[in-house]
Amino acid sequence: MEQQGIGWLLAIIVGAVAGWAAEQIMKSNQGLLMNIILGIVGSIVANALFSIIGISFGGIIGYLIAGIVGACILIAIGRMMRGRHV
Repeated sequence: MEQQGIGWLLAIIVGAVAGWAAEQIMKSNQGLLMNIILGIVGSIVANALFSIIGISFGGIIGYLIAGIVGACILIAIGRMMRGRHV
């Protein structure tokens, strides 16, 4: 997100919204701080995965979509590692 110059505050806000949306989709209860972390890290993970297959996201909406997808992936991985089924 820093590469596009949207700033840390906007990254935190977009991360929080993406994490919250992923929390609703995956029916989990993470809390605000974890939503922000999942949204930001999820965006990084999803952008990396999508770039491998040639898809790139740009702008706030793109980061939001990537954050939601990535956060859902991270929640699913966390559940698998704890033994809970997705």
